[in-house]
Amino acid sequence: MRSASDDRTARAVIRDEALRLFAAHGTDAVTLRQIAAAAGVSPALVVHHFGSKEGLREVVDQHVLDTFESMFAELTGPDAPDLADPATAGSMAESLVRHLPADSPIPAYLRRMLLSDSPAGRHLFERLFQLSRGALDALVEAGMSGPGADPDVRAAVLMANDLAVLLMRDQLRHVLGFDPLSGDGMRRWGREVLTMYSTGLLGSPGGEPTLPTSPTPPGPDTDPEASR
Repeated sequence: MRSASDDRTARAVIRDEALRLFAAHGTDAVTLRQIAAAAGVSPALVVHHFGSKEGLREVVDQHVLDTFESMFAELTGPDAPDLADPATAGSMAESLVRHLPADSPIPAYLRRMLLSDSPAGRHLFERLFQLSRGALDALVEAGMSGPGADPDVRAAVLMANDLAVLLMRDQLRHVLGFDPLSGDGMRRWGREVLTMYSTGLLGSPGGEPTLPTSPTPPGPDTDPEASR
């Protein structure tokens, strides 16, 4: 609801209230009348600015895409975070959080957007993959990672990890007892992620992978029967 101190334009207020309601309830469940009431304007003004609910949804989608483009510029620019720093190991999610107030509806809207078959959702997913692919290339160039047998799949795994922290933030906070996107939480989450990436699931912090022991296979001069 618009306050007396709100200096946003009516169009921006309507867009932001639509984003909040769409994130909470889904686009199909929200009416133009509900959006108008939340924005403190008439339904006719909503139609004047956006033409229809579909037109308003397209504007909301573009606003979310623009937010991510700003994040992409930060992550690929000269002041990009150090990928080796555990505090930024989930840099894509952590950067988005820095762009947003704590009560932003964008993470919740993002979940709906990415799981939809909308052009905006597909475009955003492709951009996120491009960012992850570029991050993997940077890690390989820095000697911090190998490209793997299938670099595209490896980049997709990195992207899925980042999105999991963002999209399941509340659920992770519930089971872990800390917010993985807080300062301390990101360091704790990032430290473990980097350990798994660098030493594998069998490794220990700061150590080399611990490989399971197995019987020595018979050599050319070994009698297989004698080893039984």
